[in-house]
Amino acid sequence: MSEDCSHNCESCGETCSERKKESLLAKTHELSHIKKVIGVVSGKGGVGKSLVASLLAVLAQRDGYKTAILDADITGPSIPRAFGLHGKAGSSKLGLYPVKTKTGIAVMSLNLLTEHETDPVIWRGPLIAGTVKQFWTEVIWGDVDYMFIDMPPGTGDVSLTVYQSIPVDGVIIVASPQELVGMIVEKAVNMARMLHIPVLGLVENMSFVNCPDCGKEYYVFGESHIDAIAKKFNVKTVAKLPIDPRFSAACDAGMIELFEGTWLDEMIKKLKSEEK
Repeated sequence: MSEDCSHNCESCGETCSERKKESLLAKTHELSHIKKVIGVVSGKGGVGKSLVASLLAVLAQRDGYKTAILDADITGPSIPRAFGLHGKAGSSKLGLYPVKTKTGIAVMSLNLLTEHETDPVIWRGPLIAGTVKQFWTEVIWGDVDYMFIDMPPGTGDVSLTVYQSIPVDGVIIVASPQELVGMIVEKAVNMARMLHIPVLGLVENMSFVNCPDCGKEYYVFGESHIDAIAKKFNVKTVAKLPIDPRFSAACDAGMIELFEGTWLDEMIKKLKSEEK
């Protein structure tokens, strides 16, 4: 700060510690009251990010929390299928309404707005990012304790829009065991850190398979690197999901809310601890 500073930043072109950064955060709909926003991210596609977002929402809902999922993966939405949602989102002069799952989880996805589920989304980045922002500002979510955002893979336009426009309280990063993916995970961690978003946990999907005869764990994609990455970035909470055909069967049947398993219990405990 200059000795001649007038403390009037509007008329000054200098950059200093006194200058306040303009907030890019967008306001939710006036009828939406969302307490916590958790992003579920991955450095690349095909690692099970949407599965993890769905499972976390189911577990939070089972614990008595009002839960929602904002499907920000506009070009590859899969959340509605996992929950067996085939209807269309409603609307009124007030705004859009999310579709509720069988257990009451509120969901908004582009697949709930297009005429046919298989219609491709051939849009450029700014339009996709703008749609995600509209899901935050124009959807009437009501009272929500936990909103999980199923992010698109990578570190591009949409991820940046979410981080800058939505008050994300933390992210959970999903990976698969391959070392290359481990490197990509570091990119996702670094992006969150650069934008001052806390990394709450790491989930390694397809970590192992249990032998149906002896119960022994086999690491078919090689040795796990997720613990080393967690240690490197001082991330305390790590979960490992097995290769289990019941996951894909439940998603294909739209019955993910019936899943049983304790693999993500510690992750849910971590989210609860952040409330204190």
